[in-house]
Amino acid sequence: MKVLVLNAGSSSQKISLYELGDTLPKDPLAPLWETSIDWTNRAGTSRHNQHQTPGHQRLPSTSHANALKQVLGTLWSGPGRVLEHPEEIDVIGHRVVHGGPAYRQSTLVTTEVKAAIEEYAVFAPLQNPVNLEGMRVGEELLPGAKQVAVFDTAFHRTLPLPAIVYPGPYAWYEQGLQRYGFHGINHQYCAHRTARLLGRDLKQLKLVTCHLGYGCSLAAIRHGWSIDTTMGLTPLEGLMMGSRSGSLDPGLLLYLLQHTNVTPQQLDETLNHQSGLKGIAGRSGDMRDILQARKEGDTRATLAFEMYVHRLRECLGAMVAVLGGLDALVFTGGVGENAPDVRAAMCETLAFLGVSLDMQKNTAAAGDQDIATSSSRVPVLVIHAEEDWAIANECWQLTGS
Repeated sequence: MKVLVLNAGSSSQKISLYELGDTLPKDPLAPLWETSIDWTNRAGTSRHNQHQTPGHQRLPSTSHANALKQVLGTLWSGPGRVLEHPEEIDVIGHRVVHGGPAYRQSTLVTTEVKAAIEEYAVFAPLQNPVNLEGMRVGEELLPGAKQVAVFDTAFHRTLPLPAIVYPGPYAWYEQGLQRYGFHGINHQYCAHRTARLLGRDLKQLKLVTCHLGYGCSLAAIRHGWSIDTTMGLTPLEGLMMGSRSGSLDPGLLLYLLQHTNVTPQQLDETLNHQSGLKGIAGRSGDMRDILQARKEGDTRATLAFEMYVHRLRECLGAMVAVLGGLDALVFTGGVGENAPDVRAAMCETLAFLGVSLDMQKNTAAAGDQDIATSSSRVPVLVIHAEEDWAIANECWQLTGS
């Protein structure tokens, strides 16, 4: 079966095509075709980088849907096509950021499912609407294909009540206002991948997985189950991120609403788009830009980096305390995989846990590997994020097996 994966986030759209047989391999398969659309370069524009033809192409469209249609069309038309007909695609798998209380596992897309995803968009306004847009494009271009929603919140369904109930009125929890957690697709994949790389039984491991990209979260995983994570009701809680603030004193927000002219809409824009690395450094929220500016002596970029690392250490300590120990520390995501300075700074103060980073391995890290020293009591792994492959797996299990 051929599975098309649409993995839309707040700043990019990744697209992959996989061909799966009667059994799932233990290691990730390379996609038949992959590409990405990047919305961060300039508002209203995009670029795509196709696996077979490195480079990028400026897309003239200002619409996410139109750009997605244009890129998907190259699958079965043009010189680089890999399919004879679009009907060859059996299933379309969608990463959906927020599944709310109703969806705790992957499910076939129906009218009811789409209505729920739209309802939960109030808690993931940067992501759920884009996920729905991908479903509508799939219906239009590939009406014969099944569609599957794979929820980022599903892996965290095992969080215990003390971790998900907010310390406000209990009625909040009864109304579904609770901590859900996100990036679950990749946290779950990294947990299984870690066990395989270490040759250990996942049911015997205590892990902290660090998903660090434009959005960031940590997960405490015990015996294969998520027991705590840094994001909450929305992807805004927790760590400092590219343009999102992460956790703040609620009193600060009340002050701004009560004593300044800021509106809820303006506050939403500030917290989601003008905060985090971008807000402190006063430039791009891309860690690559922050690291370059830091090297050039930019004091605000330096402060942004140091705040970012401080939040990482703070939240890591909380995850380890909840786990009651640590068997492996995992870095994944665009920053986690490609920013050795971040990994080094985060591990610098972890000697008390038995963490010892091999600086040469850390600098040269590429692909899935342990970058700790041979004497380190805790392995430190860099694992390539394989959300698309994990989504394709979910599609196979739901529709192909």
